[in-house]
Amino acid sequence: MPPKKKGEVERVPLLGRLGTNLRIGILGLPNVGKSTFFNVLTKSEAQAENVPFCTIDPNESRVPVSDNRFDWLCEHYHPASKVPAYLNVTDIAGLVKGAAEGQGLGNAFLSHVSACEALFHLVRAFEDDDVTHVEGEVNPVRDLEIISDELFAKDQQALAGVLDKVEKQVTRAGDKTLKVDYDTLLRVKKDLDEKKPIRLDTWNEKEIEVLNKHLFLTAKPIVYLVNLSEKDYIRKKNKWLPKIKEWIDKNDPGAVLIPFSGVFENKLIDMPEDEREKFCKENQTSSNLDKIVHTGYKALQLEYFFTAGKDEVKAWTIQVCFTAK
Repeated sequence: MPPKKKGEVERVPLLGRLGTNLRIGILGLPNVGKSTFFNVLTKSEAQAENVPFCTIDPNESRVPVSDNRFDWLCEHYHPASKVPAYLNVTDIAGLVKGAAEGQGLGNAFLSHVSACEALFHLVRAFEDDDVTHVEGEVNPVRDLEIISDELFAKDQQALAGVLDKVEKQVTRAGDKTLKVDYDTLLRVKKDLDEKKPIRLDTWNEKEIEVLNKHLFLTAKPIVYLVNLSEKDYIRKKNKWLPKIKEWIDKNDPGAVLIPFSGVFENKLIDMPEDEREKFCKENQTSSNLDKIVHTGYKALQLEYFFTAGKDEVKAWTIQVCFTAK
């Protein structure tokens, strides 16, 4: 590696795909509110029904990333064109227990997870007799375990084939050029055997280069979303929230947990702006969608800068640790 030039900032290697057109997927069991969340987030009308697998092919859309600075620039310049930053979102069909072994439409759906660079893991904490739960009863901690187990199982399947191949080349054929690959993959195996997500381990630059060849599912950043009833969201209480937080602290320490309510957000969409503001003020609450969008954008390791003028105000997306040229 060439020496750094004077004043040059050291670039930290990023785990995951490089680029700016990155996607965050909505992941969870069937009937937990993924398509409803996708619809309120993107202001679209993807199919959302009380049946498992009402989504089969992934729905995709993009959501503007709100920013008061962008709004100020637009008000100041009155440009002919306004281009905000966008979060690309994919609604992935519900996974079920045994997906890694092909249950449900598991292998196809897990390939959709692989195509995303970060994940919104959505769990259901609301009771509704009219909305069936694929496991028979509401238990978001169990649901977290099911999805987590499927991601680990899929990574172990993917690792087994590649590790066997690399091991033969290193130990039998004496290929020293693959020594770093082999050692890195052995560490991956140890992590997976211990149910430790790859993203939680510490990797150096060469190891990250190896990991980025394979894009394991447990290497992807996860933002946890809890779908509450409207009543629980407004009163900011639900019996499952402490248990969910405890599970995340144990299994994915440092990850973000954001409660929201699909019913509440859906109600806000249908209200005129003045009525919406009055409703939120009376209930001493507000939408959490902007927070979710900003957190998802950050999980993709993206940031943006502005250019402004009378012709155009634009937010330019770049990956963190990269500079604009």
